[in-house]
Amino acid sequence: MPKIRILTESDLRNVIDLDRDAITCIEDAFHALATKDVRMPPILRLDIDDHNGEVDVKTAYVPGLDGFAIKISPGFFDNPKLGLPSVNGMMNLFSSRTGMLEAVLLDNGYLTDVRTAAAGGVAAKHLARNDARHAAIFGAGVQARLQLKALTLVRDITSATIWARDIAKAQACAKLASSELGIPVTATSDGKDAASGADIIVTTTPARQPVLMADWVAPGTHVTAMGSDAEHKNEIDPALICKAGLYVCDSQAQTRILGELHHAIDAGIVDTNDTFPELGQVIAKSAPGRTSAAQITVCDLTGTGVQDTAIATLARQRCDAAGAGVEITS
Repeated sequence: MPKIRILTESDLRNVIDLDRDAITCIEDAFHALATKDVRMPPILRLDIDDHNGEVDVKTAYVPGLDGFAIKISPGFFDNPKLGLPSVNGMMNLFSSRTGMLEAVLLDNGYLTDVRTAAAGGVAAKHLARNDARHAAIFGAGVQARLQLKALTLVRDITSATIWARDIAKAQACAKLASSELGIPVTATSDGKDAASGADIIVTTTPARQPVLMADWVAPGTHVTAMGSDAEHKNEIDPALICKAGLYVCDSQAQTRILGELHHAIDAGIVDTNDTFPELGQVIAKSAPGRTSAAQITVCDLTGTGVQDTAIATLARQRCDAAGAGVEITS
């Protein structure tokens, strides 16, 4: 009878972390998206407005990988008032050959956190200046700290600033990040101040109105926007898309609907028929990356199913090697 490996969040945390292997895993996934016959259907999304909730379902088949993941990712943003996390979820890993369920990854959103942060690291690796040293992170949650950690894995980041509307949250995040990474991290509630002097800016918020304005971004800056994973979310000034010398997205089909590009199109700043390079194409060198030190670059990350299949595959491999989890017979 087929066996299914059940893996808890604790199992997964013991074998996989945000490290250079995770970044390489996601980098390879984007490369595959640009060079292989990857099958990645549109995101299935369910909004539960009565309870300030949303659920996304993502998947992708990547030729060459033994399995494909289907991820269910709920976000219920009033949960902290109930003493519950706002994000949870799970991934199911199926055999690409037989379609049989092989593993249930009860990660509560942990693997999504890792792969999302790793994507930010990949974007900076290929688009930020090599001499980038100071980072600004807009947001003060778990992903803010992880995005900063990812940057330190691909660039020699020596200092950072955390922005949040709530200065107490920014200060708490900055203190923790500084302790974890061993670099000075300051806090501010002034967005313009946060952007000033930043070589890399990452926005990681659920904002519905821009928190980063185009005229705050200096020449040579790289910006990664990764919070706009729904139609109503908008972190950066749409004018920044045109101000940038290079705009890159994870999936053009998705960013036209969900990402920052979507808002630039709605504002009439970008023509509906304009085309843009995807991150995987830059990685594969079928599209140019940064062309000068003074160029402003923007990467629009909405989160893709190919990332989920990639990180779930890596997690499964490491759990198998460690004998982690429990096997059941279906």
